[in-house]
Amino acid sequence: MKDHLESSIFGDHDEALDHGPVEPGHEPGHPLDHPDDHSDAAGDPGRAHPAPGTSRREMREQELAARRRGRRGRRSRGAASSSAGTAPRGKPSVLRRIVVIVIALAVIGGGVAVAYKALRPVVESFLESNDYPGPGTGEVRVTIDQGAGGGAIAKTLVDDDVVKSTKAFIEAANSDPKSSSIQPGVYVMKKQMKAADAVALLVDPKNRLITRVVVPEGLWASEIYDRLSKASGIPVAQYAEAAKNVGQLGLPPSAKGNVEGYLFPASYEFGPTSTAADQLKQMVAESVKRLDGLGIAPDQMERVVTVASLIEGEAQTQGDQAKVARVIENRLAKKMTLGLDSTVNYIFKKRGVPTQAMLDSKSPYNTRLVAGLPPGPISNPGESALAAAAKPVAGPWLYFVTVNLDTGETKFATTYEEHQRYVAQFQKWCADNKGKC
Repeated sequence: MKDHLESSIFGDHDEALDHGPVEPGHEPGHPLDHPDDHSDAAGDPGRAHPAPGTSRREMREQELAARRRGRRGRRSRGAASSSAGTAPRGKPSVLRRIVVIVIALAVIGGGVAVAYKALRPVVESFLESNDYPGPGTGEVRVTIDQGAGGGAIAKTLVDDDVVKSTKAFIEAANSDPKSSSIQPGVYVMKKQMKAADAVALLVDPKNRLITRVVVPEGLWASEIYDRLSKASGIPVAQYAEAAKNVGQLGLPPSAKGNVEGYLFPASYEFGPTSTAADQLKQMVAESVKRLDGLGIAPDQMERVVTVASLIEGEAQTQGDQAKVARVIENRLAKKMTLGLDSTVNYIFKKRGVPTQAMLDSKSPYNTRLVAGLPPGPISNPGESALAAAAKPVAGPWLYFVTVNLDTGETKFATTYEEHQRYVAQFQKWCADNKGKC
């Protein structure tokens, strides 16, 4: 009973129950030989083995004291660990939480802004059309250069804000088979056109702003100026003035600054910004090119052009040109006057049969009175006349006369008497065709 009360006071019910009733041979005053006691004593360094002769109550007091010391030691170690290590965590303050949230939002917002700035053009390039809806507004003159390909044309149109992108124009051009025939020149277009509409405009040559003029063979320079002026709107006086500036025309040295004979007859196209000098220079270059092609040396060009201009003025058909050239060379070889009406007409700038007063002119161009070639060309010959002058056909003829002005029939003679018979035929034709001679 006493043991039970002691055990109750010290709160050692469990231990007493664990030990159970005292087995025979174990009397009070002897050390317990229970396995748990050995285990606890061995496992707890703060629990000392009881000395021999220790009473049960003393043993329990010693054990309780040891346990108290163990709990105090554990609390001391915990406190030391807490002070030596990390302090116990507390709840973060409201201000600290707000600061963290603001910083996080700032970082995220900054990243979003950078990403938006970087990705916006890419996204817009996918979503936005690369073509204008058309039809466009205003007016712009676009120059397509000679030899420009599709990419170069597209860039020109983008630079002039005619189309929105090179991609749109190239795609539209690839869809139109006629796009490969776009010609160089100046076109009046609108700004911000639909690419397909721009292609449709360019493939139509009628939309080119150019000066087209056809110069026939045998015209005088003054007649050519008049034709050019009517086609381009440039005053005739500007052409006449440009012809005097021989240094910029590209004439051969043997021409001695005279443009007559070197304005090659052909079909020309001039740009809207070309000047009178530009156009004359282009025509002279064409003439020199044709002479080069015939193998005519520069120092011989003036003579060939002069003879060709006489052929152009006298031969009524291309088939007669080489024979007229032969008559000229044969008469020059015999030191005879050429006796050509065309040179007299050149003096007075009149067409047709010259009058007697004209035939009496003392001008060096009057081959009726002056032997040899005239001082220079009397017209602007074409390529067939140049070829005939460069290589006349062989023959003995010294005379020729056109006996029918309507058909151009021309008869050639080797003697003066034969020639006079043909002249009589011509006179009869004129009598039968009043007003044509």
